[in-house]
Parts: sequence; C-alpha cells; structure tokens
Amino acid sequence: MTGRKNLGVSSFLLVLLALGFFFATYNLLTMVIQNKAADEIGKLNPLTQMPEKTGGGNSNMRFHVALTATDAIYSQWQSRIMYYWYKKVKDMPRSDMGKFTRILHSGKADNLMDEIPSFVVDPLPEGLDRGYIVLNRPWAFVQWLEKATIEEEYILMAEPDHIFVKPLPNLAQGNHPAGFPFFYIKPAEHEKIIRKFYPEEMGPVTNVDPIGNSPVIIKKYLLEEISPTWLNVSLRMKDDHETDKQFGWVLEMYAYAVASALHGVRHILRKDFMLQPPWDPEVGKRFILHYTYGCDYNLKGELTYGKIGEWRFDKRSFLNGPPPKNLSLPPPGVPKSVVRLVKMVNEATANIPGWDTVTRG
Repeated sequence: MTGRKNLGVSSFLLVLLALGFFFATYNLLTMVIQNKAADEIGKLNPLTQMPEKTGGGNSNMRFHVALTATDAIYSQWQSRIMYYWYKKVKDMPRSDMGKFTRILHSGKADNLMDEIPSFVVDPLPEGLDRGYIVLNRPWAFVQWLEKATIEEEYILMAEPDHIFVKPLPNLAQGNHPAGFPFFYIKPAEHEKIIRKFYPEEMGPVTNVDPIGNSPVIIKKYLLEEISPTWLNVSLRMKDDHETDKQFGWVLEMYAYAVASALHGVRHILRKDFMLQPPWDPEVGKRFILHYTYGCDYNLKGELTYGKIGEWRFDKRSFLNGPPPKNLSLPPPGVPKSVVRLVKMVNEATANIPGWDTVTRG
C-alpha cells in the first residue's frame, strides 16, 4: 500500500524533527508530497456534492471513530461526554459507526485508559508547535495509522467537543470523503496565501475545499496518504509569518484542506453533518453537535454574544475541572439546540461513573 511506504518516512521524520532540522524535514516531506500527488492527481473526480444515500449498518461501510485528545482535564471531560454518546447511538438503526479510539498525543497513558479505548502517540518535539497544540493532530494521525490495527475501511476524524445527537451513517461515497463546510474557511479569498502551498499547476484554488479535518469521514488508505502531507503543510504554514498571522487558530484546518487538494481529493460537502450552537438554532436532521462557541443569554432568552450572559454555557468555563452535574437549563426563548446541548451534557455527567473525581494523570 502506498500509504505504508509514506509512513515509513514518518519515522525518519520524527528523528529529524527532534534534532530541530526543520528545513530538512520540509524538503523531505515535499518530495513525498510531489511523488504522492503525481500518483493521485487525476484519479479522483472532483465531486463536491452527491445525493444522499440511504441505508446504514452495512459492514463494508463501517467507519472507525478516531478522536484526537490530550491528557489535560479540559480535554478529558469532553472526551468522556463524547464517548458516552458514541456508545449510546452506535448500535442504533442506520448507524455505520464502528470501533472507537481516543488518539492520546500526550506521549503517555492517563487515567482514562480503562474507560475509553485509547492509543498513545508522541507529541511533536517541545517547542515545535509554538504554543499551537493543534499542530499535534496531523502528527498523531500519522503515528496512529502507521502503528495501530484498524479493521474498518473508513475513518471518522472527530474532536472532544463533538456530541452524537443521532446515529451516524457513512456519508462518504467511495473515494470521495464527506466533510463539513465551515463558513470561515474561504480558500478563494486567500488565494495569495494558498498559492504558497498549492501552486497554480495543481489547479484552481477552488479545488481546495472549505473544510477542516474534522468532522470528516474518509477511506483509511486516503488518510494514510494525506496525513504526512497534512503534517508538512501545517508546519510550513506555521513557519510562514503571513500565513500564521492570517489563518491563526484555523491554520491546521486550512492545512488539511490544502493537503487533500494536493492529492486530488475532493470532499462531499454535508451541511447536515454538524450543528454549532448558538448559531444553529435547531438540531433538525444533523448528526453531530459541536459546542465550540460560548452560549450567553439574558433571562429574557436573548443572545448576549461577546458579553457574559446572566445564563451561560461555555466549555472554556471548565478549563481546570469538569462541569458540575445537573447544570441549569437555559431560560425560556433560548434556541432548542442550546437546550439540547445542556440536556445531553447533563445526561452524560449523571451516568458516567466517577464524574466528579476525574483528575489529570
């Protein structure tokens, strides 16, 4: 498998990174990108939307749920809630959800190893992430794909602050992964920057999908090929001052989109993949609830975004410890998606053993 050949290089890459030979690393992975892209460009049709398929439960369509996380309490409590809802919906009708792995990129086991199926990988060498811990995500996937035994043909890349609101079918179509279109990922508006990493000879900037790596359902062999490129592009973007300043906290998302385009991979854009309260007021037919934004309201049920509300739920309020059980529900008039979020958090915390006693380590 071509992905395995590429992953053999990744072991050598870590040595180079550890020694601080950053430019050598870039050159090495750039050669890998060029070789891999030459093999793959033109093989996949650039589809971005396909009709919704029906069904679910086909063993050939099962996808492995892969969650990247750290051993920080903030990451731990979110991972526990995420895993609780995975277990609850996994075997429901129309589900294609397979096994689950928390890819722990802290470099050592923590106290959730027995509770959540986990696989420990190394973080980037100290200082290489420059305080942007998300850069560890592509490196975590490179290591996991190389070393782990993964039975499913597909992989869902997920995050700790995802909650499954219903069973998730495989939204991918063969070699065409499924991704969520983020309104703030706009490659065409940043063509000058994108062209530093996706040259004109590769095609139009519109080949770069408006997505991040998560949520994405993708064939395993494609992710094996894309991941080292994703790592390389992430590091190069972080090393470029203009790119780092412009993309900020979404840099790694752009890097995945560019890496996919370098391999000729286009994603089916599924707006029903995910909702993000408070901006999406209804759950509707969506599958994943992403609680990345703070939800602040006054007692009249009016959004006070940018100002701490009389009622609020914001995951960042719990950086040093898990949220307490039985959080108060929002006041009348607050969108149903926010109410659903709090109810789902409350159900999970009421049923996860030892919720209040989890500690780091």
